[in-house]
Amino acid sequence: MMPFSDEDLLPPVKNIIDTKVSPMMARDGGAIELLAVKDGRIFVQLKGACVGCGASSGTLKYVVEKELQEAIHPELIIVNVPIGMEDKLEEF
Repeated sequence: MMPFSDEDLLPPVKNIIDTKVSPMMARDGGAIELLAVKDGRIFVQLKGACVGCGASSGTLKYVVEKELQEAIHPELIIVNVPIGMEDKLEEF
């Protein structure tokens, strides 16, 4: 059970994505957008060079998710939402 509400999680998650993750991805021509935080799940969307990149799922799991887990809570899960599916988060 997550000890934080979605509202509590949003600011620190956004901060880490904006200050640590986005600059790293931008160096490779990619981008990441935070869509929502629901029940300890962080919904993001990859953009730019990250779309279709074979390494993007590994980057999300082993870099972004790990960073969020270490900084905020070990049970956070990152979910990549394909472009066009932003209004269907409940399907993931």
